[in-house]
Amino acid sequence: MSTTSHSPDTATDSPLVIGGTAYRSRLLVGTGKYKDLDETRQATEASGAEIVTVAIRRTNIGQNPDEPNLLDVLPPDRYTILPNTAGCYTAEDAVRTCRLARELLDGHDLVKLEVLGDEKTLYPDVVQTLKAAETLVAEGFKVMVYTSDDPILAKRLEEIGCVAVMPLAAPIGSGLGIQNRYNVLEIVENANVPILVDAGVGTASDAAIAMELGCDGVLMNTAIAAARNPVLMASAMKHAILAGREAYLAGRMPRRRYASASSPIDGTFF
Repeated sequence: MSTTSHSPDTATDSPLVIGGTAYRSRLLVGTGKYKDLDETRQATEASGAEIVTVAIRRTNIGQNPDEPNLLDVLPPDRYTILPNTAGCYTAEDAVRTCRLARELLDGHDLVKLEVLGDEKTLYPDVVQTLKAAETLVAEGFKVMVYTSDDPILAKRLEEIGCVAVMPLAAPIGSGLGIQNRYNVLEIVENANVPILVDAGVGTASDAAIAMELGCDGVLMNTAIAAARNPVLMASAMKHAILAGREAYLAGRMPRRRYASASSPIDGTFF
């Protein structure tokens, strides 16, 4: 099993460990779609996240000295910067993007891999994802991989050597929440690496459900950035992750078909 236990019998929680580093927060956030860098900073701070993901092909982290640099508001000495391959549609493009990120971030090897199949659904191309994952792991990258909610594929990516597997809840940016809880549960129960839901979360209850299923964390962007009040939603997500995790560790009551009195009549005074 992973260092973040998937057993709900744990009396006290353990940190989230990814690629050998321990984190207190189980909420990971994206940095796109905000109105400006100041809102990005405020929402990230309100989320309590320690890992922030950055689309290398779309975000300036030093490639262009004439544009605002995201790292000025989200400094690497405070946050773990997680470069991602958003916008890549082939394994070759994804690998090239990760290599660029490693150069820009002085040898940084933790990356989020996503290889998309088409522009309409933004579903992962699982064949290209497997190909890219094999190459990146062989080159020494610590790969957190975005994938479909297929339990067999999730296990294969773990076996390749990915440090975390990140099945979608629903299509990217849809806000539909977890559409197939049973697949996510199957992935969680058979994993030896952290499992984080990535994509499709819409509101705080979606995040709580993911955690109640036993996921080790949740990564989100649009659910916060597209909210009417992103900073407040970031705070709501932080609390939802905590509540869902505690509920999972506590172990929910059994579901019953019929009512069960909260106060039994045995031993009543009259």
